[in-house]
Amino acid sequence: MKKMLSVVALATASALALGGCSSSAASSPTATDSASAAPQNITLWLAGGDTPDALREYLKTTYNAKTGGTLTIEEQSWGDLVTKLTTALPDPNNTPDVVEVGNTQSPTFTNVGAFADISDMYSELGGDKLLPSFVEVGKVDGKNYTLPYYFGSRYMFYRKDIWKAAGVEVPTTLDQFNAAVKTIAEKNPKNIKDFSGFFLGGQDWRNGISWIFANGGDLAKVDGGTWTSTLSDPNSVKGLTQLQDLYKSASHAPKTMTDQSVYLYLNDSDVLASGDTKTKTSLAAATVMAPGWAHWSIGDLVKKDGKEVRQWNDKTFGVFALPGNDGKPAPVFAGGSNIGISAASKNQAGARELMKIIFSAEYQQMLGKNGLGPANSDYVSSLGDDEFAKALIESASNSKLTPAAPGWATVEASGKLEEFFQKIAEGGDVATLAKQYDDILTPMLNGK
Repeated sequence: MKKMLSVVALATASALALGGCSSSAASSPTATDSASAAPQNITLWLAGGDTPDALREYLKTTYNAKTGGTLTIEEQSWGDLVTKLTTALPDPNNTPDVVEVGNTQSPTFTNVGAFADISDMYSELGGDKLLPSFVEVGKVDGKNYTLPYYFGSRYMFYRKDIWKAAGVEVPTTLDQFNAAVKTIAEKNPKNIKDFSGFFLGGQDWRNGISWIFANGGDLAKVDGGTWTSTLSDPNSVKGLTQLQDLYKSASHAPKTMTDQSVYLYLNDSDVLASGDTKTKTSLAAATVMAPGWAHWSIGDLVKKDGKEVRQWNDKTFGVFALPGNDGKPAPVFAGGSNIGISAASKNQAGARELMKIIFSAEYQQMLGKNGLGPANSDYVSSLGDDEFAKALIESASNSKLTPAAPGWATVEASGKLEEFFQKIAEGGDVATLAKQYDDILTPMLNGK
């Protein structure tokens, strides 16, 4: 799932000034608008290829059967999505009617009035059963503008044999995890050069922020509409100090490696390879943190239809949710998408009918059966009961998103978080760096 990479627009700064959108969030359609009897032909923009063809066909045929109108689905690439939305959303003649956006992109558009108010549909579409953190990033002033489309979450993939050989067990607390991966790196049971007990790229803030969250810290706070970066909060510093110790004692991943490059590397190498594969010894590890889809890239190399592919072997490999120190899973950054109705759409009634289909029990269960976490918690059982589904559900149960600040997309696009985490990984003074980057990020959070 490409969304798990939380790819934010390359041109997010321009999104903050959506030309034709109002400066406040848009209101919901009037009763007359919603009651339009004429069939409406509408367009849905889906981001990337994660929604399978069968689900797309279901949406089109069901929408036609329900309304008599035609649903056209257009796929947009993640790299171009925000740039295209910035141009299309304000234009009533060219706007898509319903739009999938990355969860971290949602605040950028909701705060400038790009999406219609669907608060009156909130209960009908799932209400409090919907993933709370995703609901929050789609809200402005207590009103709902986008809702979760589907979720993914991050958890640990590990080599059972190496953990056992090092004499450590699957942890039940974060402190146990931190100690275990340092022990594995120290003992290095396979005697591999630069072996990592836990493989974590130096710029990988999307996984690294779990240590901030698990220690009661956060990335930012809001007071009276003004956002402040909180990397220097004592709880955040505590988590960052633990993380720095892991960079020093458990991980030999490159200090310049991002979460994206880690995931891409999983496709092309043997970070978690077993003994009979072509391990790149300088980057071998016992543990890696990644979104659930990564299990397709982890395993033994086997021949299938004349090609070498990864095959998961549950005797060698296992998964578990990163634990916190409070009896719950550690809060991890959740991946996934939100979905909303363009405020400029001329087809509000049709768009609202499509939202009802998307949040129906049938479609929510179809998402789960295709490995995409349903927005509605009533249907998570549709994910199945294998180890990947269990780890996904458990890790998502306490997940968090990045701050719903109007300038968050600018923060992500700036690369400052990658820069900050790399300096932490390189051994810089945590408290000093945290204060320095709070001063840099606070204006960005507020769109300055």
